[in-house]
Amino acid sequence: MLPGRTTGFESMKIHMSAICGMGMGSLAQLLRASGHEVSGSDASCYPPMSTLLERIGIEIKNGFAPEHISEDTELVIIGNAVRSDNPEVEETLRRGVRYLSFPQALEEMYLAERTSVVVAGTHGKTTTCSLIAWILHHAGLSPGFLIGGVLRNFDSSSARGSGQYFVVEGDEYHTAFFDRAPKFLHYRPQIGVLTGIDFDHADIFSGLAACEDAFARFAALIPRHGRLIACGDDLRVREVCARASGSPVELYGFGDGSRWRIAHYHGAGSGASFTIRADGRDIVTIDSPLAGRHNALNTTAAFATAYGLGVSPGSIRDAIMSYQGVMRRQEVRGVVDEIVVIDDFAHHPTEVRETIAAVRERYAGRRLWAVWEPRTNSSRRNFFQNDYPAAFLKADRVIVAGVYHPEQIEPERRFSPEKLVADLRGRGVDARAIESVDAILRALEGELTPGDILLIMSNGSFGGIHERVIETLRARSAGGNRAQPGARS
Repeated sequence: MLPGRTTGFESMKIHMSAICGMGMGSLAQLLRASGHEVSGSDASCYPPMSTLLERIGIEIKNGFAPEHISEDTELVIIGNAVRSDNPEVEETLRRGVRYLSFPQALEEMYLAERTSVVVAGTHGKTTTCSLIAWILHHAGLSPGFLIGGVLRNFDSSSARGSGQYFVVEGDEYHTAFFDRAPKFLHYRPQIGVLTGIDFDHADIFSGLAACEDAFARFAALIPRHGRLIACGDDLRVREVCARASGSPVELYGFGDGSRWRIAHYHGAGSGASFTIRADGRDIVTIDSPLAGRHNALNTTAAFATAYGLGVSPGSIRDAIMSYQGVMRRQEVRGVVDEIVVIDDFAHHPTEVRETIAAVRERYAGRRLWAVWEPRTNSSRRNFFQNDYPAAFLKADRVIVAGVYHPEQIEPERRFSPEKLVADLRGRGVDARAIESVDAILRALEGELTPGDILLIMSNGSFGGIHERVIETLRARSAGGNRAQPGARS
């Protein structure tokens, strides 16, 4: 072991600044499972990560302060939401405590001795990554994993595992204030999956070309003896793969040019059915619990990955059929008076469009509400202002919440919910801009009717709207004020 390096199995006292991010919180679970003493701090924490950390006994200190780093702290792990003037960073530097970014810590402590399977791409990373982890686990390979979502099959977002493989969700966002490179460059990918490339993270990438360059750097990391499994339906992915002169590339998709091809796709209320073909022959027919063509792509990527690792088609098929999904990915949070409340992480226009299409496919013939909060650094800005209208067209009714912390965005660069609503109305969609969660709840209470599907999309807590709307509907039902069923408009 190199001087100054650590392993995941030497007990240390570790403090994590900004512990409640999905990546940081998942790493905290790994560290705790490895026997380390872990403390953490953050400005805000909400489910599911707050629940997971509380369950394993990690105390979360509110806000950031020098005294949060105890005198006997041996390592500080710094999240990418933390700035250089953060008081905990200043205290760490003043005292000379060793510090690492989250990707550095994961690489050093968990990936050095494992075969790393890294899933990258603008969309579909979490689902694809979690499918791979579950398939390998189901096959008895005991993989380690760290994923940006809570897997229902494990009730966790990470695990050490004891087998050869470690499955990682490879985020393209920057590593830390002291390392502006994408996180996935730290993950030593020997097997890579590239699900798709879109312009995103407008706060750190200057444009689409910069995003493509980042993914090209990822593809170039795959060694010649490795594998790069890439979405052949995505022109940008194919262009990036053409620039990667190292590992063999295996394309997947609906198109004829892919080695792993999806055929006979059929969506249903239970999910979807399709056949995976390879090299001109049918390999397996999948009955997937996941709805939507985008999830058929994610599933095929996972199938190709696991098949290449020696897992049989039958074992992969059985694992997929028993896959329970990821929290906040088309997650049904509750059903009241036949009104289905669904939580999803979608925020980019492509994600919004595909999520709405998948929910429409699963609940065909029912009135679909789409409630969306512009919360990410990209969606709060007007980069995608003209792209969002097309994303909502398959919804029957749309409510757009106010921009999250609008004061942080210059007015001339700020996203306009009112303009989106005007554009949707111009295309015949019943849409409203409603600023606050309280006002949204009042509107929903008065208008939701039995049989409606309520899809709520945000990458944050959205003011606890999911729990609050369920409570509101239960109170309405108990009070005998149940609205009459409404037809799809």
